[in-house]
Amino acid sequence: MSASKTKMQHENNLSRLVQPGTGLAPARGKLGIMLPGMGAVATTVVAGVEAVRRKIAKPIGSLTQMGHIRLGKRTDARSPMIKDFVPLAKLNDLVFTGWDIFEDNMYESALNAGVLEKSLLNQIKPFLSSIKPRKAVFSQDYVKNLHGTHVKKGRNKRDLAEQLRDDIRDFKKKSGATRLVMCWCGSTEIFLKPGPVHQSIEAFEKGMLKNDRNIAPSMLYAYAAMKEGVPFANGAPNLTVDLPVMHQLSKQNNAPICGKDFKSGQTLMKTVIAPGLKARMLGLEGWFSTNILGNRDGEVLDDPASFKTKEESKLSVLEYILQPELYPDLYKDFYHKVRINYYPPRADNKESWDNIDIFGWLNYPMQIKLNFLCRDSILAAPIVLDLVLFMDLAKRSEELRGIGIQEWLSLFFKSPMTRPGLYPEHDLFIQTMKMKNTLRHLKGEELITHLGLEYYD
Repeated sequence: MSASKTKMQHENNLSRLVQPGTGLAPARGKLGIMLPGMGAVATTVVAGVEAVRRKIAKPIGSLTQMGHIRLGKRTDARSPMIKDFVPLAKLNDLVFTGWDIFEDNMYESALNAGVLEKSLLNQIKPFLSSIKPRKAVFSQDYVKNLHGTHVKKGRNKRDLAEQLRDDIRDFKKKSGATRLVMCWCGSTEIFLKPGPVHQSIEAFEKGMLKNDRNIAPSMLYAYAAMKEGVPFANGAPNLTVDLPVMHQLSKQNNAPICGKDFKSGQTLMKTVIAPGLKARMLGLEGWFSTNILGNRDGEVLDDPASFKTKEESKLSVLEYILQPELYPDLYKDFYHKVRINYYPPRADNKESWDNIDIFGWLNYPMQIKLNFLCRDSILAAPIVLDLVLFMDLAKRSEELRGIGIQEWLSLFFKSPMTRPGLYPEHDLFIQTMKMKNTLRHLKGEELITHLGLEYYD
């Protein structure tokens, strides 16, 4: 059977399964999770899911597993858990694979990452040891400080993309998964700008044959996923799917996309604090941010070209939240600086410092000092879980699967993707409202505006 006929049959099967009145197909069968980059974040996700499945731990930090959603009026007292409200895949139905530039299985990789205690990892060692990485598509031209040894070879980038497509089909067949999702957990690539090769599917495919330098490895994973109709979430600040060609592929193949760059640590705090300053009309003179980090991510970001990609992602947050063009007296020309320093002794336990110079009534100056001692992968892992479950939901939604960018998942990203020409929403509280209202909309429930006047009629 041809690929186009297989795809059409799959879509017809989904349509027949859709729950009446919702446009949502149920989550039947196994969901295959594919993770490019089997380092600290990926191993923490997979180990965490298995620990929760065995009732060794609880899924702290996961909206899909621990969050509730209010329905109707406050007086109705209807607040089911999100996982009971919409048809999400169950944790017991998740199966995993991944790619990495090193041969270590997930148990060995988790030990090397040093995020989770060995006593926990040993309880799930057989499961983690069974997940071995597939050879990765990798080039040191795009990640200067890593030296990959477990990598694919091909005639050109098109050949490498086809090898990834073969991996996807192989995993689906061998795992018995009925549905797949891919989430980029790999390293930050060098800074690239969109170019002619990214403008259309035809240009991109010609560029792959010519080994165009502007086609990074992460783009090959995204291309392979979408050609197979697989949703793709981008957890790094790379362009990857934030390109016209990927928007076209996403819509053409009903493969939802979202990104970019997991909003886990310092930027999470910015999207909490900045909306508070703006809500009370407090001015900002400057915001200085610095970090130390010692894991593989820190090593990668020690290269200026990779740091540039991350810096662009982190710097945009405040400008969009504070809207200086609307509030020049408060936010015009505020100084914003971001620094990330590689410090091996700290490993995955990232530490960030923020010095925030603000001013209030009659221009009197004040300061906020924030010191966040966080665990990078511990914060990112539940984001990955939520993303893959929500992206699978989007794939099963008649309304969402064909629109491309899933902006309703913005709360998980430092630099949320939007339709070209539309500025991103960075305010965490607005992002959360957007996400929950999307779920209400999918289920035919009334959207909640928080106006509240009906209580006082």
